Amino acid sequence: MSVLQVFGPRPLEIERGEGCYLMDTAGRRYLDFISGIGVNALGYGDPAIVHAIQDQAARCLHTSNLHSHRYQRELAARLAQWSGLEQVFFSNSGAEAMEAALKCARALANRRGRTRHRIVALENGFHGRTTGALAVTGQAKYREPFAPLIPDVIFVPANDVDALLDAANENTIAIIAETIQGEGGIYPLNATFLQAIRDLSSARDALWIADETQCGLGRTGERFAYQAFGLTPDVVVTAKPLGGGLPLGATIFSGEAASAFGLGMHGSTFGGGPLACRVALAFLEQAEHLLPHICQVGHYLHARLREMAAHCSLIREVRGRGLMAGIELNVSGDPFVEQAREQGLILNCTHGNVLRLLPPFVITAAEVDQACDVLARILGGRHSPDRTRSRALAGP
Repeated sequence: MSVLQVFGPRPLEIERGEGCYLMDTAGRRYLDFISGIGVNALGYGDPAIVHAIQDQAARCLHTSNLHSHRYQRELAARLAQWSGLEQVFFSNSGAEAMEAALKCARALANRRGRTRHRIVALENGFHGRTTGALAVTGQAKYREPFAPLIPDVIFVPANDVDALLDAANENTIAIIAETIQGEGGIYPLNATFLQAIRDLSSARDALWIADETQCGLGRTGERFAYQAFGLTPDVVVTAKPLGGGLPLGATIFSGEAASAFGLGMHGSTFGGGPLACRVALAFLEQAEHLLPHICQVGHYLHARLREMAAHCSLIREVRGRGLMAGIELNVSGDPFVEQAREQGLILNCTHGNVLRLLPPFVITAAEVDQACDVLARILGGRHSPDRTRSRALAGP
């Protein structure tokens, strides 16, 4: 075996995908309710994505950032419009996008003459696997093998305003938070806590860095999840579905935050190439049109999951928003991932006991029914053969 063994068992060998389904080399078909961990938001074989890849591949794959191209400019303008911010740096992943955000916080603080550089982040948060991103990831199992990391990072519980107030002292240069924690168990931040982040960041002359790598770009039915609260961060980190399946991350800055960078202070060889940017534009165009659908089908998904939870002793809580859902169990979730796969449903387990659902944006109510029927069978919940009431939530 020549592949570094860091991923654990991978029982399926995938041959191809079609719509919301994956097919393995044995010809078996699976409903994909994790969509490549949130990457394949338009499912598989989307015609616009395929066309963009084929046409651009015949034109130009790579230029480096020694040259400019129209798709990078157009994508930056679109992301600025989507986010309410001003300038964009392109990279290859969410972790690299977070690195740019961390460097921004340090550079801006240094420019302002700050001598202490406290960063406040959240317990159970996850921001990537580079050493900088790990330093602000609030799960010791990821950090400890690589210690020591960036110093003076303080972790507070999500939605604990008092703890946030205590931690975010005058030395704070950034507050970092996923609007909905993904790897940490699908925990949404509430309006009071997000407002406290915004207020404290402003009061401390610090940056609010919103990590929307998993919950952004339409996943919740808004362009970005923070927009449901009428607030705007100073920096937004995003990636996963942006490249339509190709590696692409973006860090989006307010004008003030962007002023931290000068020529040569940051860069990327592959970030923002013509192929990835053109595909990303195709993705954003379709995601914009799908936002009402995401809200509608997401509402239906959560209604079905809550109905199941009411009749299943294994389910402790259902959390999330839009097409992002976590089913917290009172037992380990790993055996149920395997059982679901055996019945043709792909999902995964995060935080030990949370079944994570990130279906493609093009999922239908009928496919939600299919997934929930599998979940009900393996978890021992009650089936819902008469779905007239529930389907009314999803509309026509």
